[in-house]
Amino acid sequence: MATDKVDDKRTVVVCGLGMVGLSFIEKLLKYDTKHQFRIEVFCEEAHVAYNRVGLTQFFSHREEERMLMQPLSWYSENDVIVHINEKATCIEATTRRVISENGSSVPYDTCILATGSYPFVPPIPGWNKTGVFVYRTINDLNEIINYSKKSKRGAVIGGGLLGLEAAKALMDLGLDVTIVEVAPVLMGRQLDAVGGEMLKDEINKLGIKCILGIPPKEITTDENDRVSGIRFENDSIQLDVVVVAAGIRPRDELAKASGISTHQRGGVFVDDRLQTSDPNVYAIGEVALYGGMIYGLVAPGYDMADVVASNLTGGDKKFLGGDLSCKLKLLGVHVASFGDYTAGKDVAMPLVYNDPFGSIYKKLLFSKDGKYLLGGIMVGDTDDYTKLHAIMKSKKVLTVAPGELILGVKSGQAPGADDLPDEAQICSCNNVSKGQIRDAVKVDECRSIGQIKSCTKAGTGCGGCLPTVTEIFETEMRALGHVVTNALCPHFSLTRAELFQVIKIKKLANFKDIIEKVGKKGTHGCEICKPAVASILASLWNDHILNHANLQDTNDRYLANIQRGGLYSIVPRVPGGEITPEKLLVLGEVAKKYGLYTKITGGQRIDLFGARKQDLPTIWEELVNAGFESGHAYGKALRTVKSCVGSEWCRYGQRNSVAFAIEIENRYKGIRAPHKIKAAAQGKDFGLIATENGYNLYVCGNGGSKPKHAVILAKDISEELAIKYMDRFLMYYIHTADRLTRTARWLEKMEGGVEYLKKVIIDDHLGICTELEEDMARLIYSYECEWTKVVRDPKRREDFTQFINTDETVDGIEYIYERGQSRPADWPKECAVTEKDIIEVKKSANLETKKWVKIAPSSAFPEDAGQVIKYGDTQIAIFNTNERTKWYATQNMCPHKRAFVLSQGLVGEEENGTIKVSCPMHKKNFALETGECISGDVDLKLMTFEIKLEDDFVWLYLPPKQELDRILGTNKWKVSKKLSKSKSENSNIEILGSTTAVGCGDISSCGDKKMDW
Repeated sequence: MATDKVDDKRTVVVCGLGMVGLSFIEKLLKYDTKHQFRIEVFCEEAHVAYNRVGLTQFFSHREEERMLMQPLSWYSENDVIVHINEKATCIEATTRRVISENGSSVPYDTCILATGSYPFVPPIPGWNKTGVFVYRTINDLNEIINYSKKSKRGAVIGGGLLGLEAAKALMDLGLDVTIVEVAPVLMGRQLDAVGGEMLKDEINKLGIKCILGIPPKEITTDENDRVSGIRFENDSIQLDVVVVAAGIRPRDELAKASGISTHQRGGVFVDDRLQTSDPNVYAIGEVALYGGMIYGLVAPGYDMADVVASNLTGGDKKFLGGDLSCKLKLLGVHVASFGDYTAGKDVAMPLVYNDPFGSIYKKLLFSKDGKYLLGGIMVGDTDDYTKLHAIMKSKKVLTVAPGELILGVKSGQAPGADDLPDEAQICSCNNVSKGQIRDAVKVDECRSIGQIKSCTKAGTGCGGCLPTVTEIFETEMRALGHVVTNALCPHFSLTRAELFQVIKIKKLANFKDIIEKVGKKGTHGCEICKPAVASILASLWNDHILNHANLQDTNDRYLANIQRGGLYSIVPRVPGGEITPEKLLVLGEVAKKYGLYTKITGGQRIDLFGARKQDLPTIWEELVNAGFESGHAYGKALRTVKSCVGSEWCRYGQRNSVAFAIEIENRYKGIRAPHKIKAAAQGKDFGLIATENGYNLYVCGNGGSKPKHAVILAKDISEELAIKYMDRFLMYYIHTADRLTRTARWLEKMEGGVEYLKKVIIDDHLGICTELEEDMARLIYSYECEWTKVVRDPKRREDFTQFINTDETVDGIEYIYERGQSRPADWPKECAVTEKDIIEVKKSANLETKKWVKIAPSSAFPEDAGQVIKYGDTQIAIFNTNERTKWYATQNMCPHKRAFVLSQGLVGEEENGTIKVSCPMHKKNFALETGECISGDVDLKLMTFEIKLEDDFVWLYLPPKQELDRILGTNKWKVSKKLSKSKSENSNIEILGSTTAVGCGDISSCGDKKMDW
């Protein structure tokens, strides 16, 4: 197929649509203010540009749309023609045409080579056998996921950045993992021997083995030619899967085929304007060879893209080499390097901080006179990276002694952004400076973090820079005279901490009084303030949380964690991890009886997955009768207290750790807080380590997306004093933290950091310790098991029925059997039911004949909440608000993932008065009046139904059952095993018109981040 020019615009053809190729397109669109260019791009993969930096995130959600850097619709909206699944094979310099393997012929004025790189696979015998994979594309990841389902052991060949990412992926898939690295140190390009050794020790703690400095001789196979292991010179290991992540090589075959000059070892020669030997062809990213170097990081590629796009539109920029500084989190360990971190003793003087107990290593290199910072390496603690990197790049004389830089922040506070220069790099993934973020606020008039991300790309890579981005954004907004507030939501002008104190002082006990006396009168609250107020009420008065059921998010409303398909998981409390054989048998029998999937949690408990909502009270009853209590895994409360076996069993044990852990967990169980609370030795919200003289008390650590070691609050204290300090610490946190703020982030924001916290908790600096202790005592003494309360109350048990108008039950998702247990069928890649799909289905149904159908007494429906009814095979959600004066009816199926759960969502109100429901699955918001999705997914819409009250009964205006079932029947739309397998990708698509991505266009979340309660 030949494409010829249709206008006077200059045509730019981009060969390759990875992150750098897309960056070039975005920059060219931005700089092309005169609209001189048309853009056409060849994309070899089945997906448009996606986030390779965050490739491992795919394993957590497995949704390809969420990985996209821009949704499909963006390309058509910007008149960018994309040839999907079409590889460019030749650039004809004489005719200025790019030819594809499918026969397409596209003329160009300028051609951009952005073909990237391919994985280097060492020539080890067996490299091409079944079970050997590379780690580069989404397709690679899908193949690894599928193959690993029947595997137990995996190895990664390569101990660099990509190798550690691959090791994390295999670990997340449940495999025993070994890293094999030829070099004697992990991440040899970024770390020295000491830093690499510390990284290895931290990785070993996760159960991952490392074989360093020993080259593999062969990948062995079994009789079916499938991987069975790796053989070394004097040893071997048994394996099922091998992932090769041993580096990259430039994909320069297109350049070679087109007569463009390349290096014999790979790479397209370019000058400082990124021009190749053909003056009309430029090369950017990992295919470009500049100054004898291939840049394997994305940030230098973005710099290259900017240079070429700017120069094509009249600029005069040069590429003078890329900054290889990087800040990463690998297998939960923070690692960074910057500047000339390999400088020798002839030019540099090293200053080293090595804390093997805290697993922190820092090596900063200074000029020999101590006046300039040249570079550095950081392992375990990279909080000061942004500041140190900016100081290094400024090339200015230091204003402080080198020793002050190596010690970092002593107080526990996060470093501020105010004193950073504008040239300081904030986002290393996308090479965004502080000045660019400031300009986005001042010049481009960005007024939200979302707009900042869209405008600058800051925070759209790994996301680790977002706290600093937010700080810069808020500072600049204040400087422009805009009000920046930490108000809870549009319905409350107070912060969560301020609201807590007001509710306590005024002794308010219900949401209606609180919003009338403290909030915006006449409003009904939203999905943000309702759960926050419910948590405050529980932290103050400790009455049963279902006394405020309509304020609770779904997990708290049903005292269990909602999972795929609207099923729930149940986690009984196992204090300190100690459990009797009899109780283990009970858990096994209950799981077997109700068909529950069982898994050991990281918190020394047993998780029972797959419970139906209507079965929850019955399951709890059997557990309660056996002596179990709620483990509060569903709430922002104390989850677990992990313990070692202590002196009772361990020959090195100092004290009776298990007994003390059980005492602590039973003391604080059920206590609600701004966020979940976990206790362990030194990596959670609080923890204790036994010493010869007592206990060391640690606080404010956490794992998750931003791991942080706890800091020591007190040393060598008795059990009694430890409990006193823990009482005070937890209550001070509950009193003062913002909503959804873990203790680690709370301490970072606290002026004075841990030293100030010590003054408050130990020295009673504020004179409130007696009050904190009394508040804690009240919560402890008023504790009652939330499950038991429901089990013993017939009225509360009725709230768990599936349908309000029938005793029938229906499964909302099909089950599959795997590894001896059942689980929900996989969501297909294209799962959403769009408004267009419903319109198409309606054509086959007769909706003309409708009548009013009597449903159920209005008193049967919970106030200011939802409940579901069954009509034929269709599920209809019915909601009411404003003290039962406003009623709404919609389909119960959330169209995003076909989950029949909308009735279980929180009912709230937008700032403009729109009444909405928040889907409990992925927090999609839908207007109850119109059914429209108000979370940005314009293709998703609910069917709504006329509703009325008559003689205290709820009535719906409905077509015949069989006709509505044609459109909304449960069996028509529920996710099945067959559906999961039948959905496949289109293999050859040319995007020429308007195309809209189904699912999540925003790579940062699958819904509204505000709703992460």
